Formats: sequence, C-alpha cells, structure tokens
Amino acid sequence: MAYLEINQVNHYYEWIGTETPRDSAATRPVMVFIHGWAGSARYWQSTAMALSDRYDCLLYDMRGFGRSTIAPEQQDEMAARGYELDTYADDLAALLDALNLPQVSINAHSMGASVAVYFLNQYRERCDRAILTCNGIFEYDKAAFETFYRFGGYVVKLRPKWLGQIPLAPRFFMARFLKRPIPAAEKAAFLEDFLNADYATALGTIFTSVSKQATEVMPVEFAKIAVPTLLVSGEFDQITPAELGRAAADLNPKIEYALVKNTGHFPMLEDPDTYLGYVNKFLG
Repeated sequence: MAYLEINQVNHYYEWIGTETPRDSAATRPVMVFIHGWAGSARYWQSTAMALSDRYDCLLYDMRGFGRSTIAPEQQDEMAARGYELDTYADDLAALLDALNLPQVSINAHSMGASVAVYFLNQYRERCDRAILTCNGIFEYDKAAFETFYRFGGYVVKLRPKWLGQIPLAPRFFMARFLKRPIPAAEKAAFLEDFLNADYATALGTIFTSVSKQATEVMPVEFAKIAVPTLLVSGEFDQITPAELGRAAADLNPKIEYALVKNTGHFPMLEDPDTYLGYVNKFLG
C-alpha cells in the first residue's frame, strides 16, 4: 500500500507496471484510472492488468473515497475547499507532479469521468488521450434534481456498517447498477467502499455532480476537449443512460462513441472482452 499527501490529504495509490512511477515516464506510457462516486481504485484492477502489457498503470482513490480518508480534524478545511469536481482535477495534477509523470493517458468512469473532462481542459499538456466510461450530459429538471438530492442525502446518511455483514446485501446493493452479473467479491468491494466513503465528501459531490450548474458547464467542457477521446456507454445503464453519452460525444469531433450491448453502469466488469475490444481499437 502506498500513500502520498496531496493537498493535505493522504491519497492512496497503486502501481501496476514494470517500473516505479518516477522511472516509468522515460520508458513506457502511463495510463491513470479514475473511479466513480463512492467507489475506489479496486474495480479498475482487472482492466489495468489487461492493459499492462502496453501501459504502466496508476490507480488511485480520490479524496474522501476508498482509502484516501479524511481525518476528523481535516473536515472543516475540506469543507472550506469544497467538493467541486474541478478541484479533484487539481488533486490529480498534484499527484502526477509528485510521481514525476509529466504526461499520461486517462481511463475514467462515471463521476471520475467528469473529473477527467475538467483535467483534460485545465491541464491540456498533461494528457495525450482519454477514455471516458459511462458519462454524459444531463438536462436540468428542477423537480427531478430536488428529488434526487433528497434521496441521495437519505442514502448517504443511513449507511449502517453492519449492512456489509448481511450475505445478500452486496447483491441487492449492486442490482440497479448492473445488467449482467459480476463476481461476488467485486459486489462486496463496492458495498464496502460505499459504506466507508466520507459523509461530507459523498454528499458534497452529489450536489456538484448533479446540478443546474453542471448541466450548463459540462456541455461546454465536452466541446473543448482537444485530445482523442473514446466515450463508452453501457446499453442499459440506469445511472447515466447511453443517450446522454452519445449526446456528449456528438458535441466534439475528437470524441469517438462506443456502446457496449447488454451492460449497465460497469461495462468494463460486465463484458470485459467487448469493452477492451473498443479500448484496444481506440488505443491503436
């Protein structure tokens, strides 16, 4: 297990590759994997291993999620900094600086893909290509968003730790996210990450990810992307429906679109062969 202090928070990261991070930039290209809301780097491990014949892979847990925990005495400082997604792009830039990685490729998922879009535009020289999985642009619906906030706040607040000890809890927890089954260990890891996510971070990023401002800003950000980008959707994704991903891709000729049939919000786990087929073709 490895940690680096980035913007006052110890960030967990892991390296899948042939070199140490500080030596890799001179020998092999590096791909960074960014997880989604209330997740962690754990669910990217199988994809990273599949690509490790060509890339050294950097996986990390974003601030307040997974193993990048926020101490009680840091809560006020983190709240003052806020939970805007562009600040997570700043965290990534600082992590790459600390690891001496001047340029990388990115593979990001869900909320992490929104972070990646900000990174692509704020740090254009730092990324040569990107893969955005299960992301897109939403239209603002005041009533629907307010209902989502109430439900999200309820879900984040009521997370008893004992839930992870109930045998079927991971299966029921992941049912809305999946169209095809994934290994039981993956389901259990998802539930564990959700239960352990920092409360203020989980709630704060709900409000910044799904907001009127996001519906206005994200189309502009997608249109500004200047590097070759692959946007992958799951056909039956209930979290970010496929048509929202296609709409985002249509905003920019740099963005290539791919649909993984008969999958939900985790096509890289539900149908890894098809997912990797699209990714490998894109990477050339």
